[in-house]
Amino acid sequence: MNQPKPQIILFDLDDTLIHCNKYFDIILEQFSDLLRTWFAAYPLTDETIKMKQLEIDIAGVHIHGFSTDHFPASLVDTYRYFSDLYGRATSVMEEEELLQLGKSVYELQVEPYPGMEATLERLKAAGHQLYLYTGGIVTHQQKKIHAVQLDRFFGDRVFVRQHKTAEALEEILQQNGFDRSRTWMIGNSIRTDIVPALRAGINCIHIPAITEWEYNIVEINETPKGLFLELPNLESVPDAIARSIESAAS
Repeated sequence: MNQPKPQIILFDLDDTLIHCNKYFDIILEQFSDLLRTWFAAYPLTDETIKMKQLEIDIAGVHIHGFSTDHFPASLVDTYRYFSDLYGRATSVMEEEELLQLGKSVYELQVEPYPGMEATLERLKAAGHQLYLYTGGIVTHQQKKIHAVQLDRFFGDRVFVRQHKTAEALEEILQQNGFDRSRTWMIGNSIRTDIVPALRAGINCIHIPAITEWEYNIVEINETPKGLFLELPNLESVPDAIARSIESAAS
């Protein structure tokens, strides 16, 4: 009996293997508190602030991708929007405070998602080829990778793209000659993980984030060519992949 070939498994990083969105939520709470203090004379609510920041932030991602500048800039741009709206003079000191607040999100401690270690250990022990495919700036993403010692599982098999699109994934698949029938994309983002994987004709697993960013939520209009699974957590991944291998062999 032929031994089943190892699977090629691409993992997303942020909010798949490590926490990310919850740190941005912490900063956004502080941002909202600041603006409501500065604009106390005006009818500015927490919800209004966060909705406008989200709109500006998402527009920035479409243009600049996952850069480390766009989030701090979105806080300043939101502040300027409400300053114009209410005729309140802007302040260089206030803008600098917002920039530093936005940048501070990248200094918060990196925390693994539940089951990260055990899941990767099982997949590695099963002989699968593990790759990391993440969006952002290389130096920043590498810093997070080292912080939770993911080098043990991925080595130098790491792809970082500022724009995590269907074209970016397709380029990775072609350049590395991956066999699509046994390649998997695993991530929380429907927009940047699942839809590109479906378009590329590879297998994919969607694991909803504990706290999701609205940017990641889009409709799925693609017809799967491989397996498309939705699992509740990371711990479910090794068994799901093992079952798919058994099913293909039977």
